[in-house]
Amino acid sequence: MKKPRILIVEPDDAAAGQYQDALADLSAECSTVGTAQLAIDKLGSDSFDLLVANVEAGRPKDFDLLDKARSIDPEMPLIVVTGSPSVESATTSLRLGAGEYLAQPVDSHALAESARRLLSGRRMEAEYELLRRQVERPYGFDDMIGGSPAMCKVFETIEQVANSDVDVLVVGETGTGKELVARSIHRRSRRASEPFVPVDCGAIPESLLESEFYGYEKGAFTGAEGRRIGLLEFADRGTFFLDELGELPLVLQAKLLRTLQERKIRRVGGHEEIDVDVRIVAATARDLDELIRQNQFRQDLYYRINVVRIDLPPLRERGDDIGLLAEYMAQRYGREMDRPIQSITPEAYQVLSQYRWPGNVRELQNVIRRAIALASGPHIALNDLPDDVVAAAGEGRASGDVGYFELRDEHLARFESQYLSELLTRHHGDVRTAADEAKLPRGTLYRLMKKHDLDGGSFR
Repeated sequence: MKKPRILIVEPDDAAAGQYQDALADLSAECSTVGTAQLAIDKLGSDSFDLLVANVEAGRPKDFDLLDKARSIDPEMPLIVVTGSPSVESATTSLRLGAGEYLAQPVDSHALAESARRLLSGRRMEAEYELLRRQVERPYGFDDMIGGSPAMCKVFETIEQVANSDVDVLVVGETGTGKELVARSIHRRSRRASEPFVPVDCGAIPESLLESEFYGYEKGAFTGAEGRRIGLLEFADRGTFFLDELGELPLVLQAKLLRTLQERKIRRVGGHEEIDVDVRIVAATARDLDELIRQNQFRQDLYYRINVVRIDLPPLRERGDDIGLLAEYMAQRYGREMDRPIQSITPEAYQVLSQYRWPGNVRELQNVIRRAIALASGPHIALNDLPDDVVAAAGEGRASGDVGYFELRDEHLARFESQYLSELLTRHHGDVRTAADEAKLPRGTLYRLMKKHDLDGGSFR
């Protein structure tokens, strides 16, 4: 974790030394100044996580310091120390944002505990702010599942690179689980206890990307009313996940390249360079080589990030993994939705295995959730699957590779079409009376008619 930075304002050198000794166990980086004005100057040019200030009622500038500190960084906690405590002084200090008010001589243990509590609160607020700001897309499941050779290679690569600090590029179609790979790398790395900061480069307006990445100083632009920490600074000591890297604008690509080379950042409107220790994991569904040829992506940035490349296979190329994933999702989401599912019927499984899954694992997740919601019993059946998935699975069969289920489906389709045509003919296209005779819900009959391209009006 990055060392907290504490600014101590104390005109008495002996007292300042006592404060530093008391805060030593926090492994903090302490800076000391003797006057309020020097502290104001220091806060204007540097950033701190905690302010410990000697404040006396006879020195009006001291209260100006508290007011200025709150203006520069509204979230920075303040500890006020005073040799002449009073109700008026305490009230003013608390109104100006002091989180603790201590009388001299200061008890070293009390000072250390107050600083630890306030720094912990600042850290929690920063993490909450990060969670609020970060742009994350929902993903299908917590752990990756698969036994296909392609996925085994992915797992092996993750194990090999996780504990190093090399940057990683994850490539795969939309919905294949690129963020899951990034989280797995982070979880198995030495950085696991530090932040994992994901950002979708395609979801943030281009005009806001730089300030989101790097943060900004007060007054950097219209509306910048205070200092704000950027996502890269939040990710210090952790992992920074750049999703949809191919959507990153060229201007920001150049700045990111410099950041990766030097591991330093500068807030928008700032002059100070800040060291950051981040590992980059980037992901894209786009062909970066083609973007480079079109001058839409920097070749030097590509080489800098593409130290290790992980290619995620599309779901249609993962063979029996489809069944493993479907069963896992049926069990998990069945429990979550309070609709326990025992199994997927062979007919439904046949469709799932034949469908091409253009949306990959994310599409499979949505299909299984829908099926659980529609299932009338403890099994996911053919009728619980979307009609377009069933139809596309039938069209996708390879000629000459026909087994029992394929032949049965063909015969079933012919039977359904013939039966429905004769049924609607007898009832002159009246769906209500036709459904009564067939002992089918009217909605099911409509779905079957749509499946076989039958219109009740043509039978009247």
